[in-house]
Amino acid sequence: MENPIIELNGLTKTYGTVKAVDDLHLTIGKGEIFGLLGPNGAGKTTTILMMLGLTEPSAGTAFVCGVNATTHPIDVKKRVGYMPDSVGFYDNMTALENLMYIARLNGIPEKEIEKLSRQTMEMVGLGGEMDKKTGAYSRGMKQRLGLADVLIRDPEVIILDEPTLGIDPSGVKEFLSFIHHLSRQQGLTVLLSSHHLYQVQQVCDRVGIFVEGKMLVEGNIETLSRSLFGEESFTVRVTVREPLPASGEPVQELEQLAAIRKINISGKTVEFSCTEDMTPEIVRFFVEKGFNVMGVHKKEFGLDEIYERYFENNLKKNSSDGKSGGLFQRPFFKRSKIQ
Repeated sequence: MENPIIELNGLTKTYGTVKAVDDLHLTIGKGEIFGLLGPNGAGKTTTILMMLGLTEPSAGTAFVCGVNATTHPIDVKKRVGYMPDSVGFYDNMTALENLMYIARLNGIPEKEIEKLSRQTMEMVGLGGEMDKKTGAYSRGMKQRLGLADVLIRDPEVIILDEPTLGIDPSGVKEFLSFIHHLSRQQGLTVLLSSHHLYQVQQVCDRVGIFVEGKMLVEGNIETLSRSLFGEESFTVRVTVREPLPASGEPVQELEQLAAIRKINISGKTVEFSCTEDMTPEIVRFFVEKGFNVMGVHKKEFGLDEIYERYFENNLKKNSSDGKSGGLFQRPFFKRSKIQ
């Protein structure tokens, strides 16, 4: 990747005999939304603190916007907006007063502060709530105010550490949609740290599965899916009213469709393993052949399946190495569905 905005090379952090982060290599490009996915205690926050120059690495380097975060932490902080999982404000002040105070601390000229603060509040959807005291704000509203805190600094990079904790499903959907829109509209680079698979999958360009201080794998969903499951990344299941013959026509014609790799027939149900989404073509085929289609179910391998496969692979590896398995003894991600 040419001229990455974030570049981590061999980043390592040890506490005594424990490696919180172990030889991490990662590059993130301008305008990219990258999801750092892992359980609590995986080392995600420690990685972020090293990127911000808030803790020194035991080895390796972290460059953010071309600046060494360890040797020039102040320069990094000027370019990066960081929102932790729990954002604190003065409860006895209004949201607008809080944001204006933050603007002053960041050296924004006094004559610009109120106008900029109001514009930022409008941007994050709190325009009608800016004069309410933050002590009366819900968790979701405080997260939006935290985002305003980040944006008023006009950062090149936004780092969000578990930003959707405690937000209701509709609020999560709105929050992530706004982050995606912001990145695309302003070219902002976003690092999103989370343990919610579904949320990360909805908004991120690439993801990295990070466990026990190690990056197990990183890439976009399609690349990771194909690397684990081969070309058969889609499954389409069709149920018809009439039992289907296990061989002969129309099975032979179905096998000619280029993207279909496997066909399994069980009575009135046919399951197709495909290299791409063939649902429209398959349904059209059955209808044209005079079959009454009773149901269609499509499944694309996503982060749930990718995680489960890595869970299985690492469990086997740890077992063969004589290790107990640690976090790999059980699924550790909270599966959150946005309604």
